[in-house]
Amino acid sequence: MTRHPRPHPRPGPHAALPRLADALRRLPPSCGPVRLIAVDGHAGSGKSTFARGLADALGGAPVLRLDDIASHDALFDWTERLRRQVLAPLERGETAHYAAYDWHERHFGPADQVLPPAPVVIVEGVGAGRAALRPHLAQLMWMDVPREEAWARGRHRDGAVQSEFWDGWEPRERRHFSEDPSRPFAHLLVRQGPEGYELLQGPTETPVGTQVVTQS
Repeated sequence: MTRHPRPHPRPGPHAALPRLADALRRLPPSCGPVRLIAVDGHAGSGKSTFARGLADALGGAPVLRLDDIASHDALFDWTERLRRQVLAPLERGETAHYAAYDWHERHFGPADQVLPPAPVVIVEGVGAGRAALRPHLAQLMWMDVPREEAWARGRHRDGAVQSEFWDGWEPRERRHFSEDPSRPFAHLLVRQGPEGYELLQGPTETPVGTQVVTQS
């Protein structure tokens, strides 16, 4: 009887984040000594949860939340603040000090938030993959959740108390991605399943870290 070698099992979704973390560490620096990784997607698409999981897989990588950089008066007009307070110091290999916005008190606090120039730094939030930031990125990931589904999740998460905010947010986000889309430039598309994450090659013609792409 001819014996056939057993096929190696394909990595499942639970292995996606550790394998992705290993690949990100091998990327060339993109912002001074830092490999800056963007996690973008519609509001409510799970960016924060994914970024926290990826940061843990990276051994505690720093995470910058764009909710700390944006404000009621500048939901999307925060590029210069980010460049001045965060990108410029990181490019010099220095720790960034920035002011976080308080969404309840509606004002910025003192510039006492710190972001060290770690080997890998994650920036997550709507617009993290905008054109002005892409030259500083080592990789752009897009949470691949349809807009209406993501918004429904966000509204459910935030409850009726935030319904007025969402009524104003949705047309602003729609306009932003119409004028400055991120998904077409993503290296990886991230889809969340019942047992973990599925990572797929993104639309960009410049594949980065494609060795970590798995399909569950």
